Amino acid sequence: MTVVEVRIELKKGVADPEGENTRKALELLGFDVKKVNSIKVFDIDVGEKDSASAVEEVKEMCKKLLANPVIHKYSVEVKRD
Repeated sequence: MTVVEVRIELKKGVADPEGENTRKALELLGFDVKKVNSIKVFDIDVGEKDSASAVEEVKEMCKKLLANPVIHKYSVEVKRD
């Protein structure tokens, strides 16, 4: 079983309303928070594939569905081989 972690973040300069609303809510609860960035993390089990082909397949998933190349950057890392 090969599990690949994908982290999808907004590119620098792209507004993050979810992160900003979370920061405001935390401040209302009394926490001193300077900034909150929202990210998505997916753990994808691609079955019995070697690490290199698993990473390539998951990168293709990012290009086709998981990430919008205009506003997102992503990283792909094998968690378990």
